[in-house]
Amino acid sequence: MNQYRLTGLMLNFAHAIDHMFLLIFATAVATIAADFGFERWEDLMPYSVGAFFMFGIGAMPAGRLGDLWGRRQMMLLFFFGMGVSSILVGLSTGPWTIAVALTLLGVFSAIYHPVGIPMLVRNSLRPGMTIGINGLAGNLGIAVAALVTGFLVKHLGWRAAFFVPGLVSIACGIVFLRTAARETEAPARRKPVDTPEPAASMARVLAVMTMTAVTGALLFNFTTNGNAQLLRERFAGIIEDPAVLGSLLAAAYGVASVTQVFVGRMIDRFALKRLYMSIVAFQAPLFALAGYAEGWALFALLTAFMVSVFGAIPFTDAMIYRYVDDSMRSRVTGIRFAISFGVSSLAVWLLGPMVKAAGFHVLLFTMAALSLVTLAFITQLPELRSQPEAQRA
Repeated sequence: MNQYRLTGLMLNFAHAIDHMFLLIFATAVATIAADFGFERWEDLMPYSVGAFFMFGIGAMPAGRLGDLWGRRQMMLLFFFGMGVSSILVGLSTGPWTIAVALTLLGVFSAIYHPVGIPMLVRNSLRPGMTIGINGLAGNLGIAVAALVTGFLVKHLGWRAAFFVPGLVSIACGIVFLRTAARETEAPARRKPVDTPEPAASMARVLAVMTMTAVTGALLFNFTTNGNAQLLRERFAGIIEDPAVLGSLLAAAYGVASVTQVFVGRMIDRFALKRLYMSIVAFQAPLFALAGYAEGWALFALLTAFMVSVFGAIPFTDAMIYRYVDDSMRSRVTGIRFAISFGVSSLAVWLLGPMVKAAGFHVLLFTMAALSLVTLAFITQLPELRSQPEAQRA
């Protein structure tokens, strides 16, 4: 395997690590809450909000450092920082110490998206496909979080669910240090090239991109942080084993993740707006139907709405690639993530109290409404040419 491919593999693996680590807590929260003396898992969930807030707001300085200092250096900081902070979470002794450790984890997790994705797509001949495969890797990390966390919690305890992945991340950092080529200059110092789309519609695209990223990130956080407990509640009396429930959730995420590869391939061939709308249009009815579904019907609907949620993810990265020069992609991506995930961290803070007060059916109908808002924003997107059309122009 050549150096470029190995670096790409490590960058995709880093995306899996990024999403996996953020969801270990959500998967193990019931066990952690019992260990810390909480009667309900919902009461512990707000302590994780710092991680998701920093995951969003930290993307802005991370993107700036990626462009001005170097992306390779920032990715090394990502691997080692994620590993150490995950181990610190496993060493936590109470709700406030775990809140601090999770917040530190959020700081390092903020590095990946504004740094790793621009580094990955810079020389790609099929950017949509590259973004799709990268999205698959990230969402397989979510699936692995559900599967591995359930297994480790059952057999070794919740602390091992943070220790083992932490050591894996540090090992990956050592591999990346030895294999990733050193940058000759920071991205911001490279000579800009013409963007493949006219700048006239840039402001409109960035506005739509930011707003859809906010609503999409809210849906992402509500689902990925709430699905484990949703399955636990709706499968009561059918399946109680956390490892089996984790395997079911991993299977749902695995199926949904494959969608991103298909979507990435379509992005390289078809206009973004119509493709984006067709995927998001499925979300509202699926969330609404899931509102009162139980057991296996709920599992089928959960898999279906996660297909749509994950399938919508590649579009914002594709728009950034289409409109923004590589010399400033990390900063633009960082700003987008800071706004979208900074706002959507509220989903993590609201999740426990909302479910405790009103139940999962209200949460699911709220997500249906959010998906309709996303669809409304997409209608304002200009008609973007497909990649082949852009290259022929």
